[in-house]
Amino acid sequence: MSEPNEVRVVLTQQQGYAFLVDFGDALPDLLTDEPAPLGAGAGPNPSRLLLAAIANCLSASLVFALRKFKNQPGPIRAEIVGELVRNAEGRWRIPKAEVEIHLAEAPGALEHLDRVLEQFEQFCVVTQSVRDGIDVAVTIRDAEGRVLKGDKSFEAGA
Repeated sequence: MSEPNEVRVVLTQQQGYAFLVDFGDALPDLLTDEPAPLGAGAGPNPSRLLLAAIANCLSASLVFALRKFKNQPGPIRAEIVGELVRNAEGRWRIPKAEVEIHLAEAPGALEHLDRVLEQFEQFCVVTQSVRDGIDVAVTIRDAEGRVLKGDKSFEAGA
């Protein structure tokens, strides 16, 4: 049974590195894939999804904050760039991301813009979660449901 605030996403491998992502709630599925040479590049890979989630959440948070002060902003445009670099162990990581959001209006056309800009990032669940670090527990089960590798930190209430 799901908790009231739980977000659940189910991924099913299609072939190679391609996965079908089921978001539930009658939302369309999304095909993800790694770019060549690992995959076929049939969809966005997890790194692109992470960056998209950050930029999307920041953009939505900015719209929310603008509307909170009775503004009716025009369409905004966001661009995010993250550089893949190898860490000390030689593993690929995205150590930072740069987001640029473009407003449709001139600053004088928006009410309380200084306050909006001061607080909108705090509304962004994804960006603040990434900044704070997300504790990820991993459990691997075999075909019969036996735990092959388990991280019990969530079950213990940690």
